[in-house]
Formats: sequence, C-alpha cells, structure tokens
Amino acid sequence: MLLRILFFLAIGGLLAWALRNAPLKEIWSVLQRLQAWQLLALAALNGLLYILVTLRWWIIVRAEARNVPYLPLLAVRVSVFGVSYFTFGPQVGGEPLQVLALQRRYGISFSRATASVLIDKLLEFLVNFLLLALGLMAIFRAGFLPNQELGLFHPENNWMLTLSLVFLPGLIAWPILHIILLYRHIHPLTRLLNFIPFIPKHSRLVRFLRTSEWMAGTFCQRHPRALIGSLAASLLAGVGMLLDYALMISFLGIPLPFWQTVAGWTAGWLSFLVPLPGGLGALEASQVFALGVFGIPAATAISVTLLMRARDLLIGGFGLLMAGSGFSNHK
Repeated sequence: MLLRILFFLAIGGLLAWALRNAPLKEIWSVLQRLQAWQLLALAALNGLLYILVTLRWWIIVRAEARNVPYLPLLAVRVSVFGVSYFTFGPQVGGEPLQVLALQRRYGISFSRATASVLIDKLLEFLVNFLLLALGLMAIFRAGFLPNQELGLFHPENNWMLTLSLVFLPGLIAWPILHIILLYRHIHPLTRLLNFIPFIPKHSRLVRFLRTSEWMAGTFCQRHPRALIGSLAASLLAGVGMLLDYALMISFLGIPLPFWQTVAGWTAGWLSFLVPLPGGLGALEASQVFALGVFGIPAATAISVTLLMRARDLLIGGFGLLMAGSGFSNHK
C-alpha cells in the first residue's frame, strides 16, 4: 500500500513539475494557428508511430510467446514513453514497465521478458545509428560547416570531408553488419570489451553488455524472420519521425528543402540526449540555432519547439496516467 501511494505521488509530482515549467499559453497560441485537419494529421501520424514501435516489440515477444496479444502492449509502450520523457536521462527509464507487464500479465520469466526488451532496444538503437548518420550527412550538406562558403572540398574543410567519407558510411553500414555478425555467432561488442585492456572484464556493466549481446545473438539465430519483421517496423518508425518533423515545420509555414529539414530534425533529436527531462531548454536551443542557420527567425523556431512540447506533454502525460493505472491494477 505504501509503495502504491509513493508511486502515485511520484507520478503526480512529475506531472505538476512538467506543467509548471511548460509554457502553456504559448503552446496554446501555436496550436490555434493550425487548422483542425493539420492537428488531426499530426495526431494520426504519431499514433502510427506508436503502433509501429509496439509492433517491433510484439513481433519479438511473439516469436517465443504466442499467447501475448498486441493491444495491451501498445498501452505499455505509451506508458514507457511517459516515464522516460519526464525523468532524467536520454529518453530511457520506462523499460522496466515492459518487463513487469510481460511477467505479471502473461507469466513470462524475468530473463525472457528482459531479453525481449533488450532486443527491442538494440533494434531501436541500430535504427537510431542509421538516422544519426543520415542526420550528420544532412548537417554537412545543409550549411553547418564553419567555412561552408569555401565548399566541402576546400583544404580548410578537409577534416569534415574525411569524417563524411569514412565515419558516416561506417555508421550507415554498422546496423546491418552487426545483425549479420550476431546471426553468424560473432559478438563484436563482447570482443571489443575483451580487447580494451583498461576495462574491468568482470564488472557488472560489462557482464550486462555481454549477456545482452548474447541474448540478441540467440534471437537472431533462432528467429530470423521475426528479426527482419521487427527491424522493418523500426525502420518505418524512423521514417515516420522524420515525416512528423517535416509536417510540423510545413504547417507552421517554414519551407525547407530535404537536407535542411533532416538537419533541423537531427539537432532536435540530439537535444534529447541531454540528461534533462524532455530535453528541457536543450530542445529550444537546438531549434533556434539550427533553423537560425537557415535564416528562420528565432520566434518561428520557438514555435516549432512549442508544437513539439504540446505533442510530447500530451502523450507523455497520458502515458504517466496509464503507467499509474497499470501499477495499481497489477499490485
């Protein structure tokens, strides 16, 4: 009973803190500038994104537990976002809810439930790697170079050219290469950890990383079709995130070509790596800087972040309430 009360107090505190620090009047002003069909389009697209990320996890779970239905996992995924968004850290923290849901609702063992979440996160991170590579390429092409007027191939930009020609292709190729190696019983992360001399080989973190990669490799070997299906869902979700940003700036009257749009989205995405709830402050700074490079006024750039805040506060708040309801129902 005490644990339940503390949990609900924590949820209430997070919501109160978020609403107190959110510029609600400014957000409402931005929302009033949009037409109803535009708001519905953004809502539908974000709903599709959660359908896809849940589908990725569900395919992984269903590979070894056929009795798990899809719709309850969708509610869990929204709850995970709510907890992760309002807590300190780079958009992680709600994953234990996924493990608990599989344990308490469907009787899946802790190890198997944890394995499904670890594989889910691995595929998410792999797609994020691909998006990061695309985003960095966009930043190079969209005018972020210190001597952009001199051209990418100017001697003063040689280091940028080297990075774009060597580092970026490696990032793009790594996700699929990592999966292929795991499928062939090769664990590159484990080998890297064993190779680096100053890393304590028996520390808890190292053992956790080894176990995570081993379980991911076992899944790749036993369920290749499920792996391909979940990876496809993850890739579609990544494309959906870019489309969501493109629609928002378009609806706010900010006409940007493709590479500048991707660069602006990348700046916003990187801001969420700052260990603050919802990238507070960092998101606003990222958009003012990135869009300012393209000649967009700061006030217009701020309107983009306000629209993003409206989306995240609505989904995150709803997710927190669902997390509290799930916690209460399964005590």
